[in-house]
Amino acid sequence: MQDLTAPALLTLGLVAIGGYLLGSIPFGVILTRAAGAGDVRNIGSGNIGATNVLRTGRKDLAIATLILDAGKGAVALLIARYLFGEVAGAIAGGAAFMGHLFPVWLGFKGGKGVATFFGLILAACWPLGLMAAATWLITAFALRYSSLAALVAAAATPFYALLPLAMLGLPAPAPILILAVFTAVLIYIRHHENIARLLKGAEPKIGAKKA
Repeated sequence: MQDLTAPALLTLGLVAIGGYLLGSIPFGVILTRAAGAGDVRNIGSGNIGATNVLRTGRKDLAIATLILDAGKGAVALLIARYLFGEVAGAIAGGAAFMGHLFPVWLGFKGGKGVATFFGLILAACWPLGLMAAATWLITAFALRYSSLAALVAAAATPFYALLPLAMLGLPAPAPILILAVFTAVLIYIRHHENIARLLKGAEPKIGAKKA
């Protein structure tokens, strides 16, 4: 059972703050400004993630943003887990995810969390992360909607965490399962506009040319 003494709670609180601050680093904004590509918030959808950074015409910046956004969640989780255990790792990872979605530096207006989600899940349990990534790839290839692929992968991940263990009669690791559910719910909340467009048939497909 997790130690819930005052020092332990203080440690978990500090872990959460550290994870949030790391996750709130807006790499998309920093990289586009540093490269003279303007403020990504004034381009395309205004999102700070890699997909919108790609709209600057700089694939290198988009790839760097993707890696860094995924990496900050993974680093937060791995450091906290190494120092303080599995629960602390999940808390730091979840806080980093919140930081990306609601960064204090940008008035709490951040990204949609897909890259950070994959980084977190891969760091938490790499087979689970690979299954989530495979789900995204298969859905994106079959239906040609990036947002739908992210939604399907996020929704499937908690079930991936449960099913193999349920078949063996074993309990799922609570910190990873809670992290998967927590991040999936937030991804759906942050994708509410995409969901509305998907329902209307107005969501652009991958590779579609603008009229």
